[in-house]
Amino acid sequence: MADDFELDTDDLQRRMDGAIASLRTEFASLRTGRASGTMLEPVQVEAYGQMTPINQLGTVNVPEPRMVTINVWDRGMVSKVEKAIRDSGLGINPQTNGTIIMLPIPELNEERRRELSKVAANYAEHARVAVRNLRRDGMDQIKKAKGNGISEDDAKFWEGEVQELTDRFIKLVDQTLEAKQAEIMQV
Repeated sequence: MADDFELDTDDLQRRMDGAIASLRTEFASLRTGRASGTMLEPVQVEAYGQMTPINQLGTVNVPEPRMVTINVWDRGMVSKVEKAIRDSGLGINPQTNGTIIMLPIPELNEERRRELSKVAANYAEHARVAVRNLRRDGMDQIKKAKGNGISEDDAKFWEGEVQELTDRFIKLVDQTLEAKQAEIMQV
């Protein structure tokens, strides 16, 4: 009975994939000097009595590399969307033209690039911690199985599998961070 232990590495891998997906989502919200509709995802607008994402109040487009436009569907929401963007800390100054809000994306200066690079490193560290926590969960399952009588060889095998999975995902986090930092520092 105890020799039938099998660690669910697919579950661990799926959860580690989730940590990487979360990291990529956080990276997408970092402004790198190029226009992107995803940079507005974290911005919420007080609309109709609740906080609402901008993409549910209008159409977000990227007509050119340094411009994002929002075609707000309800004329009464234009000023609220504009205020939410100003207060969001994105460093973008919206320009209104009827129901269309234009967001010109300014060039990033060297200091701001360094700040964004540090923020990206912080996001990557959170992803590494999440992967390590999942490693700990896997190791705890193996320890529990050891107490239930699996062989030492089987325990070592599964520990090696978990460690290999962890190393692979930590390396992926590091590669993703390097790519994002290179994108941020690119002039």
